[in-house]
Amino acid sequence: MMNLAKIPGRNRVIVESVVPELEGGRFFIKAVLQEVIQVEADIFCDGHDKTAARLLYKHELEKKWSEVPMRFVDNDRWGGEFAADKEGFYSYTIEAWVDHLASWEHEIKLKIRDAQHVNSELLVGATLLEKIVNHTSKEDKEAVQEAIKTFRDESRYEEAVLLSISEQFVSWIDKYPHRENVTRYHELQLWVDRPKAGFSSWYSMFPRSAAKEHGVHGTFNDVVDLLPRIQRMGFDVLYLPPIHPIGMQFRKGKNNNVLCMPGEPGVPYGIGSELGGHDAIHPDLGTLDEFKALVAACKAHNMEIAMDLAIQCSPDHPWAKNHPEWFKIRPDGTIQYAENPPKKYQDIYPINFETEAWQSLWEELRRVIFVWAEWGVRIIRVDNPHTKSFSFWEWVIAETKKKYPDMLFLAEAFTRPKVMQQLAKGGYTQSYTYYTWRNTKYELMEYMTELTQTEMKYYFRPNFWPNTHDINPPLLQSGHEPNFLIRYFLAATLSSNYGIFGPTYEYMVNEAFPGKEEYWNSEKYEIKYWDWEHTNKLTYVITLVNRARRENAALQQTNNITFCDINDDQLLAYLKTHPDGNRILCVVNLDGYNRRGNMVKIPLQKIKKAGWEEYVVHDLITGSKYVWKGEYNYIELDPYLLPFHLFLIEDL
Repeated sequence: MMNLAKIPGRNRVIVESVVPELEGGRFFIKAVLQEVIQVEADIFCDGHDKTAARLLYKHELEKKWSEVPMRFVDNDRWGGEFAADKEGFYSYTIEAWVDHLASWEHEIKLKIRDAQHVNSELLVGATLLEKIVNHTSKEDKEAVQEAIKTFRDESRYEEAVLLSISEQFVSWIDKYPHRENVTRYHELQLWVDRPKAGFSSWYSMFPRSAAKEHGVHGTFNDVVDLLPRIQRMGFDVLYLPPIHPIGMQFRKGKNNNVLCMPGEPGVPYGIGSELGGHDAIHPDLGTLDEFKALVAACKAHNMEIAMDLAIQCSPDHPWAKNHPEWFKIRPDGTIQYAENPPKKYQDIYPINFETEAWQSLWEELRRVIFVWAEWGVRIIRVDNPHTKSFSFWEWVIAETKKKYPDMLFLAEAFTRPKVMQQLAKGGYTQSYTYYTWRNTKYELMEYMTELTQTEMKYYFRPNFWPNTHDINPPLLQSGHEPNFLIRYFLAATLSSNYGIFGPTYEYMVNEAFPGKEEYWNSEKYEIKYWDWEHTNKLTYVITLVNRARRENAALQQTNNITFCDINDDQLLAYLKTHPDGNRILCVVNLDGYNRRGNMVKIPLQKIKKAGWEEYVVHDLITGSKYVWKGEYNYIELDPYLLPFHLFLIEDL
């Protein structure tokens, strides 16, 4: 039997289908500093009365709620917005109620138009005005009091009628809402990150390959010397694979050979030796002080270090000796090494997240992250997070953000969609994506639509990579220069966050391990020598595209994309706009071997142009300018010259 005392029996307004909201508020949504949060909901009541609603929000450090009116959109859909002007958590909710004064104003207006006598209605209006008079401003209070007198004075009937349908009366309804029997939606949460979460350009490299001469192990100091070059190319995040001691037992050799020859350095992901584990530095790279100097040098070059968190161990890791309870123990008493049958990885011990000692394991991993934070690290790229516990990630990310709210986490998860989405919901700042394998026009448009037009846009921040140190995609294995240009450009302009596996991509290294999407002579297994003084066409293009990204706010967002019609399956066109008036049009020839030309249809409403107006499209790569007019304009792209246009739309 229902307890009538607990039922809000006088509340008549329904608030439902709130957007954004993740799983009933189970997870928070995400934004970056100064982002405008647009909230919508279905709001309605029984009968014909008018409703009113307010969007309420407050930062976690604030006690009082701020509020903004919500406006009717269509079909009982209402909307409101607020700007996230502080980092950290916000709460937001909706209050809605029957607006009796607005209902009265609507009804009396209809009766007056029908020439009905409304003296009785005016008395009701006076009563309703009395409920708001004590909440009005000094400027309005006297006028409202006079209106009450007028409504009650039959000798001023004509004056009262005119006042009841005046713009001044409507303004009072809007400015001084009287709330009775309010329906309040449950509170939802928003996490606001620093701007780097929404806009970043990543350059990945192995520091041991930073030396300036053949056969020499690179150091942190060598990386410092490379920072001016990386900065000139326009990157602001330098991502380093694990920098810890590497185990000796079952160490892998060149091309993942099970036999490691003398002098071969091993795989950085085989973490741990007698020199230490995840909180230690590989001595050949340098000292902890030299690493901290690298972190400081990056900051001086407007860059940040991203560390690689790989939760796994070599058999020599101190954890294997001191905490065998954190691993799976086989019947013979040995620790279970990693397997992906029929493959065996004797050099890696995976962590057992079902261990009964899970609490001590979680606390140790949190300690490692906090140690890195003390070193000055504020970005962590997590290796294979999808093979670890969801609940662990939700806990450790929340714990980290309590102490280091500016810490960013990138999930390197190439796995099933729902798993990737769950990691993002659980707190990951950015996420690797399927972009690496989306090549056709249809695939790219479908994927971008999913990322930017569905619920994913509220919690899943994509980071596009055309390659990684693990992945050499089939499209790039030919070594065809236009394909490298195409894949780079798409990553850097479709997504506001993107990255490349640095010198390998820049110098178009392409030889693949036979039958696999992996590099032959991969840098994971050996030290490489790079001629860091060498530049090429791709170096030049990367530099110009990154400059355009920095100078154009429209390229600093992902969800602001509009695809343009163009009647060719190999030509992709998309528009990006920003509220400040910045407009960018990208046109890409996906066919790296043939010249393509066609008419592109520009959504004029998006660029605020009429059909008869002329405007300029300014190619930010070549410097060329063209005068266009109306919706349809011709483009032609030769992939051997440049397979794309990066147009800034300018007024004539």
